[in-house]
Amino acid sequence: MTPSVQMNRMARATFGNKAKGLEQASVANERQEPGEFAPVPVGEMITTAFSTNDHSRSRAQDIPIEVAVCAGSARPGLRRAKRPRQKHHDLLCMALMALTLMPAIATAEPLVTLPAPAFELPVLPPVSGTWTVMVGVGGEYKPDFEGANRSMLSPVPIFSIRRAGSAEQFRGPRDGASIALIDFGDLRAGPVGKFVASRKANNFTELNGLGDIGATVELGGFLEYFPVDWFRTRVETRQGFGGHHGVVADFSADAIVPIIQGVTFSAGPRFTWESTKATAPYFGIDAIQAMASGLPVFNAKGGAHSVGAGAQLSYRVNPQWEVHSYVEYQRLLGDAAASPLVTLRGSANQTTVGIGASYSFDVKIR
Repeated sequence: MTPSVQMNRMARATFGNKAKGLEQASVANERQEPGEFAPVPVGEMITTAFSTNDHSRSRAQDIPIEVAVCAGSARPGLRRAKRPRQKHHDLLCMALMALTLMPAIATAEPLVTLPAPAFELPVLPPVSGTWTVMVGVGGEYKPDFEGANRSMLSPVPIFSIRRAGSAEQFRGPRDGASIALIDFGDLRAGPVGKFVASRKANNFTELNGLGDIGATVELGGFLEYFPVDWFRTRVETRQGFGGHHGVVADFSADAIVPIIQGVTFSAGPRFTWESTKATAPYFGIDAIQAMASGLPVFNAKGGAHSVGAGAQLSYRVNPQWEVHSYVEYQRLLGDAAASPLVTLRGSANQTTVGIGASYSFDVKIR
């Protein structure tokens, strides 16, 4: 008998057995009563789930032993009416199987699928496709208000969007929430936003008599460029809406140094420019405020606002999770540093220490 004939007989035997098994399963389902379940062997469920992609199929041998225990408890002809203990056992089995199959399902399809937008701008690349979304939260120990000499702990949101499949880029702690609509690898640009919390005069004795300033939403655009892989420059220009109606521009540069696998250290200079409408509400003092606070009248103008430096240490746990810690220092300049609020009741030296964690997932737009 030739080798080819032997292989043909083996193939017929293998697929014949599978066809016979499927035929028997079909007959069993037809004979099933309306009130009965028709359990499928867990081994077949796992084989089907892991066949969704080749990468996950290779991990079918590593399924925990708890799934086998659940498989042994399944009996044909199982009625819907069950004892409480049996219900709990079945729920536990379902949870164990879901946890086992979750990695294969997660790698097969994006987490969220959204409809396409009603229109697309001709000057921008199409929005449809798969995007990687990063969300997270952090905590900062920073000055009570800009120019204060005391600090407090505050929450900080983390958010960014980029094209799925594009190279993951560095993110600094001062970066606003951004969407990289234009992404050429070393050059990225798109909209950016930042939230500035309100300043309540009755929360801090240094602000007595100066009045409240409402929360501000700053919206604008960002541009960042990597002249080399280990060095990033970024500029954000934002217009304020709410507490102030001025323009803020943040400039930063960071040298990025990998230390060991997954651990990266970065550091670089910072500079901020603000218009008069962005500076005056926080550092200016009019005649009425001077009488109420005891501080002299001060007309704050815009211009160079602060200069400083920052450093960050980040650790990539896996492709989804990242944790980081950082320290940022800035020295107030111009009228912000010369304001009586700073010279008499605060400090021009502003230091922020923070930690955070972020999670990335894919969103598909049809």
